[in-house]
Amino acid sequence: MPVYRLPEAVRFPPVDHAVKSGLLAVGGDLSPERLLAAYREGIFPWYGDGEPILWWSPDPRFVLFPDELHVSRSMRQFLKKGIVRITFDRDFRGVISACRGPRPGQDGTWITAEMREAYCVLHDLGYAHSVEVWQGEELAGGLYGVSLGRAFFGESMFSAIPNASKAALITLVAQLRERGFDLIDCQVDTAHLAGLGARPIPRRTFRTLLQRSLGHETLRGNWGKTITTKPEKPTES
Repeated sequence: MPVYRLPEAVRFPPVDHAVKSGLLAVGGDLSPERLLAAYREGIFPWYGDGEPILWWSPDPRFVLFPDELHVSRSMRQFLKKGIVRITFDRDFRGVISACRGPRPGQDGTWITAEMREAYCVLHDLGYAHSVEVWQGEELAGGLYGVSLGRAFFGESMFSAIPNASKAALITLVAQLRERGFDLIDCQVDTAHLAGLGARPIPRRTFRTLLQRSLGHETLRGNWGKTITTKPEKPTES
């Protein structure tokens, strides 16, 4: 099945038209309208410098359900010691810029300058959010993603010190669980996220859950003003 080339109009083909790798379409732009339309259909952009914009909808989809979060004893101790301080939406640009940094075994980054600016616009519009992990006044880790309805679409995370990105995700999940969120989309399988309880589900199931989540009002705006940074104690599993 050939990969669909997007027209100027903001629309996507059905996700079951994706090829086996999950690649669905190519082209288009990263306007807020197109990005939000993509997320509502369970589609996300992922491409590198020098490539056209590529749009994906993998099957299966890797998802973390808030009630299935696994917190190890060592992470409990890390959080209890107060080594770090965690905030929401205090430094979105700092987090996404740090996520662009080189990773072991990678020559480049999929977070292009164009991608960074597009998500900063979504943040200004109240749809994209960051979780920051601070050690003193230094940004030591964090994550960012997009929120629609009761679904959070995780995009990337980073750690400058051990356990920082895990601390960000654990704190985020506790807060989203408190607010009735249904799922955190992790997109594709990684051992890091599997260790925290994420698991693959069929794309069809993901789409059904997503549409149900989108029936709820989006928690839009600056989460630093609406979300406490003192998460509930995570249950041991």
